[in-house]
Amino acid sequence: MRIKFCSAFLRTAALGCVLSLPATVLAQEWPAKPVRIIVPFPPGQGADIIGRLLAERLTSVLGQQVLVDNRPGAGSMVGPAIAAKTPGDGYTLLIGGTSAMVINPHLYADPGYDTLRDFAPITNVASLPMLICVNPTFPARTIQELIKIAKQRPNEITYGSSGNGSTHHLIQALFASAAGIQLTHIPYKGSTASMTDLIAGRIVMLADTMPAVMTHVKAGKARAIGISSIKRSPFFPDVPTLDEQGLRGFDAIAWAGLFAPAGTPAPVLDRLHAEVVKILNTSATQKRFQDLSMTTIGDSRADFDRFVKAELARWGKAVKVSGAKID
Repeated sequence: MRIKFCSAFLRTAALGCVLSLPATVLAQEWPAKPVRIIVPFPPGQGADIIGRLLAERLTSVLGQQVLVDNRPGAGSMVGPAIAAKTPGDGYTLLIGGTSAMVINPHLYADPGYDTLRDFAPITNVASLPMLICVNPTFPARTIQELIKIAKQRPNEITYGSSGNGSTHHLIQALFASAAGIQLTHIPYKGSTASMTDLIAGRIVMLADTMPAVMTHVKAGKARAIGISSIKRSPFFPDVPTLDEQGLRGFDAIAWAGLFAPAGTPAPVLDRLHAEVVKILNTSATQKRFQDLSMTTIGDSRADFDRFVKAELARWGKAVKVSGAKID
C-alpha cells in the first residue's frame, strides 16, 4: 500500500509540474515533430498557394518540416471535417476560407464541423474582393445603370456563378437583395464556364475574383462595373466600389485564414500568430500575394475571431436571401 501510495503521489506531483510549466517553455518546446497544414482544395488553387507559401516559410523558422495536406472534396468540407477531429496539439493546422468556414455551416444541414466550436482562429492571411462584370455589349456601365435596367426588366438579367451556394453566387444574391432587384441565377460547374458564357453573351453578368477576370477585362471581353469590397482595389483603382455607387456599407469578400483545432494551447497559437504575421510583413511575401491580386492581412487572434463571427452572420443572411440549401 505504501508503494502504491508513493507511486500515485509521484505521478500526481509530476503532472502538477507539467501543468505549472510556464507558457514560454511550452511554446519553446513546440514543435517537436513535423506540422501539417490541411488545405481543403486541390493543388494549384489560391488556398493551396497560400498554404504552401506559409509551409515553406514556417519550416525555416520553426526548425521542423511543415507540410501541406490537400484534402479537397464535398464543397470544401472534407478538410475542415478532418481538422476538427484531430487533437489540438499544434501539429495540425487548417487553411479555411469563406466557403468552408462561414458559408457551408449555413448551406448544409451537417457539414461535419462547427466553425466556432471546433476551431481556434489564428490570423486572417489574405483577402480577395470580387469584380462585378457584364458582357461589354450590355448597356450598363455602372452599378446604378444596371440596377435601373433590372428594375425595368425584372428577372430578365441573368448572372452566372461557379455553382449553387458558392461565394460567387451569394455575393450576387446579396447585391440583388441590397439593390432591391430580381435577377436570374445560372449556376455552372466552375467559374471558367460562367466566364466563357459571359464573353459569348449567353449570360449578362457575373462576380468573380480579380485573377479570374483580369485578362478578360483588359482585353475588353468583359466590363468591370463594380468591386465587392468596401475599399477600391489597388489592382483595379478605376473600378468603384458598390458602396460608392449607392449600396452603402456593401462589403463582401473572399478570404483565407489560418486555424488550429480547438484546444490547441494558447502559447502555441501565440507563437504561430507571431511567426505568420512576420512572414506576411516581408516584402517577398507581399510581392507574391500582389502577383495573385490578394491583399495580406495578418490581424490579431482576437480581431480574426470577431471577423469570423461577423462573417458567419453576413453569409448566413446571404444564404437565406438566395434560397440556396444543400442537404
